Amino acid sequence: MALRDALYPVTCMMCDTRVQEDGALCPACWSDTPFLTGACCDLCGVALPGAEDGPSHCDECLSRGRPWDEGRAALAYAGGARRLVLALKHGDRTELAHGAAAWMHRRARDLIGPETIFVPVPIHRWRLLKRRYNQSALLANALARRTGGQAAPQLLTRHRQTKRQDEAVSRFENMVDAISLTPGATVAGAHVALVDDVMTSGATLTACAEVLRAHGAARITVLLLARVAKGE
Repeated sequence: MALRDALYPVTCMMCDTRVQEDGALCPACWSDTPFLTGACCDLCGVALPGAEDGPSHCDECLSRGRPWDEGRAALAYAGGARRLVLALKHGDRTELAHGAAAWMHRRARDLIGPETIFVPVPIHRWRLLKRRYNQSALLANALARRTGGQAAPQLLTRHRQTKRQDEAVSRFENMVDAISLTPGATVAGAHVALVDDVMTSGATLTACAEVLRAHGAARITVLLLARVAKGE
């Protein structure tokens, strides 16, 4: 054991500092990573002021409405959380999905279980070819392993490549008819956990959830690694 630790030391997810277990952060990186705890929106996970005393929704979710039933986010998209998301998404740091999924599971363990189907937000095939992996699929697979649920990485198809938009309204318009259920797939009567690395406006998640709902999903839970706060 000592020889193994000397040859292959366990290090922090985000730096070279030694830690006690795989998938952990060192104290410095931990303090720079804004975990979401306490009062949060029950639909998108964004932090809310005040104490936890029943279902609560942020102003954005109240005004826009969401086609899913509940949502949780592990991190606020800032500081170390932003660096981690970008490393997972663009830096080929696929091993980060293991620790990240553990945080997501801890945050949503009361909502998911062996009956849950974990469905990642899909990316277009050209983007998948360029990136070589879908980071949301890595998270969905890791969550399924932790819960004993089913991972369904090909259940949704993104058949139209969309452009990046700055305005929330444009983002929602941009996603019209961009997502579909893969032929032969079924979600009728199922509990589906829609998994994504980060949520900004929720346009992509909305498009995915509307497709799932239209095909009979009984319950839709959104699971996020990070949530972008309004104005950031």
